[in-house]
Amino acid sequence: MKKLLLASAAVALGASMGATGAMAKDVKMGIILGFTGPLESITPAMAASAEMAISEVNASGKFMDGDKIVPDRGDSTCIDATAATATAERLVTADHIAGIMGADCSGVTGAILQNVARPNGVVMISPSATSPALSTAPDDGLFFRTAPSDARQGQVMADVILAKGIKSVAVTYTNNDYGKGLADSFKAAYEKGGGKVTIVVPHEDGKADYSAEVGSMASAGGDMLVDVGYVDQGGKGIVQAALDSGAFSKFFFPDGMYGDTLLKTFGKQLDGSMGSVPGTDSPGAKDFLDLAKKAKPAFDGTSSYTGESYDAAALMMLAMQAAKSTDPKVYKDKIMDVANGPGEKIYPGQLGKGLELLSEGKKIDYVGATNVSLVGEGDAKGNFKIYDYKDGKRETLEYK
Repeated sequence: MKKLLLASAAVALGASMGATGAMAKDVKMGIILGFTGPLESITPAMAASAEMAISEVNASGKFMDGDKIVPDRGDSTCIDATAATATAERLVTADHIAGIMGADCSGVTGAILQNVARPNGVVMISPSATSPALSTAPDDGLFFRTAPSDARQGQVMADVILAKGIKSVAVTYTNNDYGKGLADSFKAAYEKGGGKVTIVVPHEDGKADYSAEVGSMASAGGDMLVDVGYVDQGGKGIVQAALDSGAFSKFFFPDGMYGDTLLKTFGKQLDGSMGSVPGTDSPGAKDFLDLAKKAKPAFDGTSSYTGESYDAAALMMLAMQAAKSTDPKVYKDKIMDVANGPGEKIYPGQLGKGLELLSEGKKIDYVGATNVSLVGEGDAKGNFKIYDYKDGKRETLEYK
């Protein structure tokens, strides 16, 4: 009996050992997103995307020495920097996460970066924080993002609106880092292209009535209202007040306003309006959508920042493999290498292949769901989907 027990223990021990003889372990990845707040309707699909990448890596059995990645969710609220910082602090100090997939909104992302990530040497890869200010924020080489900066989105928005022959617009923005950064970027690009911004009006989230803001914009005039807001908060309220008063009938919606909430609420009243959201028609995008449909449970892969969330999680895990370490201070230096190659291209559904190549000392070029290419100190070069509303439906026009 004693020999049998010893043999059983040896088998159990061997099952927990990797190829190198190291004991397999759980590696926690923080998933910090606004599960409550002004983007709460799009956050579940973002988290599901990141966790789909984690499941894919775990199923492959090729990560490190048989280690498993464990997602550890935390609420950023999107807008409350104090709450977001406390969440990150808990995940880092109590849960001992090896990296942060997130955060989502620019203000809370910057707060977590400066107050938690830098002091503790933790890598962050944000799928959706787009403020241009994050490009130059001190980060000790720890911060990356898979969504392009609003410096680029502002230019894309201006180009699209001018190409439609719209020469004057009113602008409103949610009064935070994201809103102001994108509004400033758009205004500079639009005016440089010959357009006229009649007025720029900030708005606060959480108000019951936005008639005052809309009234100011109506007095200034404009052929279109550019609504740099949040789809589940003030941005939606602005649309409601504008339609109720008849002040504006055409809108342009950047990324924070992309979501089914608008369609469900306003339907055909949005016909003639347009918008932009990070997106690509690359082969990897199709692969990602197919995976999302087959996921258990399935989720909407076309929702905002889903591909970027999958890519953020994938980049982190592939960088760990390339560095042969889950220590952020070590694998942070491999993120740009994995993202930009040169090496064999890796698409969604091929993370196991990427891990195997890296374990063999070979190079990869992670293309992912969003045609990943990191520039500068870790910004996404980025692509945008341009869409319009017709007959109560959202239709893709082009990619830029």
